[in-house]
Amino acid sequence: MDGVEALPPLRETIAAHGLDARKRFGQHFLLDLNLTRRIARAAAPLDEGTVIEVGPGPGGLTRALLLEGARHVVAVEVDGRAFGPLRELQAAAGGRLDLIEADALKVEPRDLGPAPRRIVANLPYNVSTVLLVRWLHAASDIADMVLMFQKEVVDRLVAEPRTKDYGRLSVLAQHVCEVRRLFDVAPTAFVPPPKVTSAVARLTPRPVTVRLADLRPLERVTAAAFGQRRKMLRGSLAGIFTDPVTTLERLDLRPTARAEELSVDDFVRLAGALDSE
Repeated sequence: MDGVEALPPLRETIAAHGLDARKRFGQHFLLDLNLTRRIARAAAPLDEGTVIEVGPGPGGLTRALLLEGARHVVAVEVDGRAFGPLRELQAAAGGRLDLIEADALKVEPRDLGPAPRRIVANLPYNVSTVLLVRWLHAASDIADMVLMFQKEVVDRLVAEPRTKDYGRLSVLAQHVCEVRRLFDVAPTAFVPPPKVTSAVARLTPRPVTVRLADLRPLERVTAAAFGQRRKMLRGSLAGIFTDPVTTLERLDLRPTARAEELSVDDFVRLAGALDSE
């Protein structure tokens, strides 16, 4: 029997270590092995390069990744209390699991293991979008991401122009990656259950030849436009363009349009114009 398969059920492991989910870490433990294995399978192939997991907690998804054949998992966890059960899992994993106690916001994916690197995570709710934007900047170092967020975040990731969920995160994610919603996860799947439904999405970085090498101009443009989304663009962009009306007209964009009316490509062209000012 595989060493991971021989481990006791995760609920027993958590009880043995007196581990409870902490709100300050944004923790909600995922214990359903059928569900975690479904997430792991969505991230395939797992038998090459490095699988990076952020916020493993007691190791529910980590177990699933190992059981689904991950060759090398690097788990990054900021909560030192979780290392009791994680070290038991590491001992059973036959050298396939490395543990790093660190804040994922201070770790670069390229430093965690050889390519191809896949990030698979049930992300802590309180830092999920901040982490994602950080990884979008590092997309050249990442082959794929299968991530769980609050459902409303995934709604924003896949939103189309002229919809209420379309915003800055939609533009950034869709420009850098092909984004696909996979499935929803009910609150009852977690301990403790969150107040909202969660959802899993797959984000696959596009080739470097079809995306901006530097996302900062796109971040500035989208922050300005959606920061005052009810304003016309000629007003919302006044703080970052010397003459926003002339710039918009030169790009064949209406100065009286609002942010939600522009496509992802429109924002990319605006970012190019900002970069040349």
